[in-house]
Order: sequence, then structure tokens, then C-alpha cells
Amino acid sequence: MLQINVAQMLKGAIGAERVLAVDDTLEITGYGLSHATGTVKLTRTNRSVLVQGELHTGVEVSCARCLELCSCPLKLNIEEEYFPITNVNSGVPLPSPDEVDAFMIDEHLILDLSEAVRQYTLLSIPMKPLCRVNCPGISVNTKTT
Repeated sequence: MLQINVAQMLKGAIGAERVLAVDDTLEITGYGLSHATGTVKLTRTNRSVLVQGELHTGVEVSCARCLELCSCPLKLNIEEEYFPITNVNSGVPLPSPDEVDAFMIDEHLILDLSEAVRQYTLLSIPMKPLCRVNCPGISVNTKTT
């Protein structure tokens, strides 16, 4: 569940919390589908919903040494603030937050974690992934005569 209805939370008291399980699949640009599992805690602030959580996912990558495809498990520690674009009680549009590229809660009061999980996944992929720690690299078959 990467899309969460937060209408009741936005109507609630500041400091209200919800803990939710995440178990969903999303598209990771350049890596195909990735399955994310874990838990997130939503906390109502005076201006937004703070999302904190630990998710586990993975992508298929090419080993930096042998170039074989291998699974790369990833642990994501997410902490992002989501701002509503409309007032939950009146439906009146709210001013945009000062933060550049802030995550937003849509007009239907749905908080979508997909983009944050996608970004955190891309940032967590190692620069030089290995299929195993002691990967010998590309097998070169040399023959001397």
C-alpha cells in the first residue's frame, strides 16, 4: 500500500500517529519492477504529515566485475514531509510550501509514497554492485601455444 488516505489524520490533532504496513510493487526507472515491504509511521504536524519508516526492496543489477545480472537487496530509511494542497475541512487550495520539490498530498487527500520510494531506491543502489564479495571478475580464457 503506497497510496494512503490521510483525510482523517489531517482532521486529527497535531502529534497524532499511525503505523502502517507497506507491501507493494512499483516501477524503478531503468531497473524494472521492485517489491517494497516494511512499515511507515505517519505523524500529523502543524502543517503536514511526516512519514518515517524502514522499507526493504531490491533491484536487478549487473555485477561491476563479472557483468552478470544479480539481485541487489536494499534497505531504505525514509523520512519525508508531505504537504496538503487543499484544506481538509473547506477544500480551499493551500499555499505551496517554501521547500523546493516538496512531496504533496493530492486534492483527494491521498499521500502517495511511490515517488519517495523510487527516489530512495535509486539513491541506495551501490555505484559498483557485486554479485558476491569475492567475485573474481570476467572469466578470461587464455590459451598459450
